[in-house]
Amino acid sequence: TVCDSIADLFREKYGVKCHVIRNIPPRKTLPPKGDRAALGLPSDKHLLVLQGSGINIQRGAEELVQAMAQLDDCFLMIIGGGDVLPILKQMVEELKITDRVRFFPRMPYQQMMAYTQLAELGFCLDKDTNLNYRFSLPNKLFDFIQAGVPIVASHLTEIEKIIRQYDLGMFIENHEPATIASTIREALADDVRKVQWKQNLSVAARDLCWENEEKVLEEIYLRGRE
Repeated sequence: TVCDSIADLFREKYGVKCHVIRNIPPRKTLPPKGDRAALGLPSDKHLLVLQGSGINIQRGAEELVQAMAQLDDCFLMIIGGGDVLPILKQMVEELKITDRVRFFPRMPYQQMMAYTQLAELGFCLDKDTNLNYRFSLPNKLFDFIQAGVPIVASHLTEIEKIIRQYDLGMFIENHEPATIASTIREALADDVRKVQWKQNLSVAARDLCWENEEKVLEEIYLRGRE
């Protein structure tokens, strides 16, 4: 299975032997960073990014958009798809923050990463409302790492383990929009930590890639033939 928490649950609940192979992407050659002007992005705001194919209800996107009403010097890129997008678009209109939030459809990986690399912060804000979210280890976490983007996250077991292991960003203590906004301000204002995060992200990007993870799978296959 895909993470230690789920493996432990399977062992405890079903008594089965479980190996962990994390769903980590290969270390791909990144495209050049996109050009803000060419992509129609503001040059005078901090760029933030939320991305994925599962931008769904109860994953923190609603509160993040509400937080943007308090961050007039920031611009949020929401890239991908999911069931909460119609709600988010309505919220952006009602909050009158169309100048701070822009939606981008699903796009090829290389094209997406050209946008992602421009961001100063990426978000993993899933809520602990069910086992799926509680033990999630989303692709976007590893995308942010490969792109060198510090992360703001909620306290979920597997995500927190990696962020703390390498020191890659900050955590929100609750999902109140004011809390998210203040955490973003704190992260953007700490120049010393931003430099350290960038260095740590480079180390994590070398470690957390399929080229390393596949060795675990190969070892399982080898033991299976013994």
